[in-house]
Amino acid sequence: MYILGISAFYHDSAACLIKNGEILSAVQEERFSRKKHDHGFPINAINYCLSNAGITGSELDYVAFYDKPILKFERLLETYLSFAPIGIKSFIKAMPLWIREKLWIKDFIATELNFKGKILFPEHHESHAASAFFPSPFNEAAILTMDGVGEWTTSSYGIGNGNKIEIIADIKFPHSLGLLYSAITYYTGFKVNSGEYKIMGLAPYGDPKYVDLMKKHLVEIKDDGSFKMNMDYFNYCAGLTMTNKKFDKLFGGPPRVPETKLTQKEMDLAASVQVITEEIVMKMGTHIQKETGLKNLCLAGGVALNCVANGKLLREGPFEKIWIQPASGDAGGALGAAIAVWYQYLDNKRVADNKNDQMKGAYLGPEFSDEEILSFLKNKNIEHKKIEQEKIPKTISDLIADEKVIGWFQGRMEFGPRALGSRTIIGDARSPKMQATMNIKIKFREGFRPFAPSVLAEKVSEYFEMNCESPYMLLVANVVESKRKKIIGADNSLWGIEKLNVVRSEIPAVTHIDFSARVQTVHKETNLLYYKLIEQFEKDHNCAVIINTSFNVRGEPIVCTPEDAYRCFMRTNIDYLIMGNYLIDKTNQKPLEKDSEWMREFALD
Repeated sequence: MYILGISAFYHDSAACLIKNGEILSAVQEERFSRKKHDHGFPINAINYCLSNAGITGSELDYVAFYDKPILKFERLLETYLSFAPIGIKSFIKAMPLWIREKLWIKDFIATELNFKGKILFPEHHESHAASAFFPSPFNEAAILTMDGVGEWTTSSYGIGNGNKIEIIADIKFPHSLGLLYSAITYYTGFKVNSGEYKIMGLAPYGDPKYVDLMKKHLVEIKDDGSFKMNMDYFNYCAGLTMTNKKFDKLFGGPPRVPETKLTQKEMDLAASVQVITEEIVMKMGTHIQKETGLKNLCLAGGVALNCVANGKLLREGPFEKIWIQPASGDAGGALGAAIAVWYQYLDNKRVADNKNDQMKGAYLGPEFSDEEILSFLKNKNIEHKKIEQEKIPKTISDLIADEKVIGWFQGRMEFGPRALGSRTIIGDARSPKMQATMNIKIKFREGFRPFAPSVLAEKVSEYFEMNCESPYMLLVANVVESKRKKIIGADNSLWGIEKLNVVRSEIPAVTHIDFSARVQTVHKETNLLYYKLIEQFEKDHNCAVIINTSFNVRGEPIVCTPEDAYRCFMRTNIDYLIMGNYLIDKTNQKPLEKDSEWMREFALD
């Protein structure tokens, strides 16, 4: 039985195909369209899922869409009516698309896929909950979902047991932790639904001096983690912005203009909203554990990508184990919708061993054979060198140790926002200059942003204060004391981002200014070649950690095809590209035409 899950029309559209309960494929539309966070109908992602399984749309048994469009339309109408005549511009902008497209999604799917079967519409947070629990290792667990907004719900909790999930309670729009975080994202000059993770990275540079002000004016937090927002300060219900003039007055001025210089104010705001977020997540977790009595927790929804809050909940919270859906945002809703049909709707048996999840390391996207890669290289007349499979770890390990930056293109592409060793840029975590080099010269992004470490799973406790797996880079932990450098007064004379230049550990390129790191544990069971590379690096250079950042530049989705990878490689300062068994040396390549124009476009993004 084939079930297709679809998410679309808000951000990060995606498709997922399951066969008899097994996740075969899952991929975001942006990887094909090359439009970051593409919200359009994911026809390319759907076509990939179908072709990879060797079927057509007419051979599907069920199609599931990740939310209920009618309920979402009801919320929009009721909200606009509540605020009328304020918000008429936003209303006029939103309605044509709804009337033309979103309300007719059932007919649209049937026509696009030539599908005459049943189309099902679980609620948005039910899709999130299903994506969190059903692929998890647990037979029984509490479930917490948190995001901006689905139809009406913004946060919910429930219980997963065997092949069923039950939602127990929720918080409804306009009160939303995700939208509170997005409001600060907007006010500090970053892009909503895209720049929230920048706020998380910026927070350690600041002092949470606005926490009391936020609690007094913006959000009232209860002991159980429920909260109420003061909508006098926000504009997202009916306006085209997240905040309003009253918000500006509270924080002493208008929003930061994008791309202008960051000040201590933005850092302090980031630190403050992160503290608020962590407090709410901790209180929610404590309440949920008390109510359910369960020792395991599953997380999904956009807020579940806040790996700092996740790490704190695991370290200090009441749960023994936590599992987080790697595609926690709207993309994961496609997976959740499909798998909810298999278990929740069709009542199929589910087996969980409390150890292994069903995500296959999140390697669920397209892959390219050596034959396909070689064909591309020859067609484009690209100079290359073939490396035997068993020699790849040694070759790349030595290049990393020589402080070369490597584009690593291997196997199936990752599902979700994180590169996990398939479409990845890698480097030497021991190099003090590597973070600045990779941020500015390769990623073309803000210099304050930290990079993640990939570490051999069995060696994680030697480097980080963590004794569990983190295969999806969704937990933050501190570097262990024995690997830290003593800093005597160095930070006191430095301001904000200047602190980045202080060497804080034996692996400075992946150590944030508060000694934290967003850890990815690498497992031979799910990515053997990447594991062997890091294993070789440890053998030759006495370090089981390397830098891992997504293979893209700012404003561009992670690369999908060999052509995407080569183009990104050539338009950055990446030194080498390894695609399958083929190694490409930058010094042997001819410059791409119009390279300077492309660079200017991304510098201004």
